Amino acid sequence: MHELSIARSVIDLAVKNCLDNGTTTIEKIILSIGAASGVMPEALSFAFDVIKQGTIAGGAALCINTVPVSGVCSDCTKEFVSHDGYFIINCPHCNSAAITVTGGFDLDMVEIDVE
Repeated sequence: MHELSIARSVIDLAVKNCLDNGTTTIEKIILSIGAASGVMPEALSFAFDVIKQGTIAGGAALCINTVPVSGVCSDCTKEFVSHDGYFIINCPHCNSAAITVTGGFDLDMVEIDVE
């Protein structure tokens, strides 16, 4: 369950950032996670709730924004976004299999809300 180590890294990074800036309470952490990242949001939320205990993020909420998979077709050169997850087989515009996935692998801390 790599979500446990991701949750630990998120908490550690947020706590360090806040303590370095004189903040002592984290209220919310917002993450952006790509649909193709391999991260399971539910498992990450569960791990986050366990790991945050005893830190300045103990009462913090975790908000996860999912970034859809995007790509480009080599044949028609059109870009596309898939809201059906990572399983893109053909271009939605021309049905070509000559596609390149260009986005949806994100795992970014977007915002830390503090008291």
